[in-house]
Amino acid sequence: MPSALSRLRSTRTPLLAWGLAGAITGFAVLLRYALEGTLPPGYPFLTFFPAVILTTFVSGTRAGVLCAALSGLAAWYWFIPPVGFVLDWQSGFALAFYVFIVVVDIALIHAMTKAMQRLEVEKGVSTALAEQQRTMFEELQHRVANNMAFVASLLNMSRRRILADPAAAPAIIDEARGRIETMARIHRRLHDPSQVDLPIGSYLIDLCSDVIEASGVTGVSCQVDVPEMSFDIRKLTTISMLVSEVVTNSLKHAFPAGRSGLITVRIERADEARAVLTIADDGIGLPDVPEDAQAGHGLGNRIIEALAKQLKGTITRRSGPGLATQVDFPI
Repeated sequence: MPSALSRLRSTRTPLLAWGLAGAITGFAVLLRYALEGTLPPGYPFLTFFPAVILTTFVSGTRAGVLCAALSGLAAWYWFIPPVGFVLDWQSGFALAFYVFIVVVDIALIHAMTKAMQRLEVEKGVSTALAEQQRTMFEELQHRVANNMAFVASLLNMSRRRILADPAAAPAIIDEARGRIETMARIHRRLHDPSQVDLPIGSYLIDLCSDVIEASGVTGVSCQVDVPEMSFDIRKLTTISMLVSEVVTNSLKHAFPAGRSGLITVRIERADEARAVLTIADDGIGLPDVPEDAQAGHGLGNRIIEALAKQLKGTITRRSGPGLATQVDFPI
């Protein structure tokens, strides 16, 4: 009922509202004339009270006031003796009583209408929040499933490495644990309410600082250059994991023997539909990196390639001086 009334009110024009008020008043006058002689004396306003209530309910407060005024004048002229606009204490008392009743009726209906409108607004907000919650829950399910698949894949690759080299098991397990902890830090940071409005560049600076600090490497700093742009949470999570993995690789292989250096992270728009993520270091470059850390061979590189695939991007590497990893992906 409230929604039907809201639709009715929203489709009416002022002219239609005034016309409806006049038509209902006219019908009330005709009905009162038809009942003349049937009703006992003393009921001049009998048909006008419902007219005022109906008009206010359907056409609004202003139309209700118009109907009340027209009805009061009609009752005063035709149905309160003597006929005509004669005012004595009896007719004055009757009119005052009529005014009191219609004012109360109109005020109550006006208050009820406003309450219904507020309920409609709150209902819309609740519906939108429920839909948002459903979408977020579906997104959370998908993200958790992806993360569990990533962890399972990571553990499976670690298992194969342990089977191939059992003596390296403690180091491999520590490496896997470190990656899972990094993933946890990324998710905590991304879902921290205080980080919601943080620019992506500032977020990536904090992320790189965390990775460098966790590695224990000194003398290496990180520089981030990202324009004002936004990504959905799923894509930003993948970008974060990709940056973390590449930076970790650089810290492990590009700066041996306490060598200092710089790691740069840059995101540029290739065009309206694509962006390029570049993570570069000024370290020793690819030729001096151990064979198992070269593209496609080391576990870290396989993870990087898998993350680039999640972005539906293409990955390229270039060496000298240092090593640069580029991922071209759709925005």
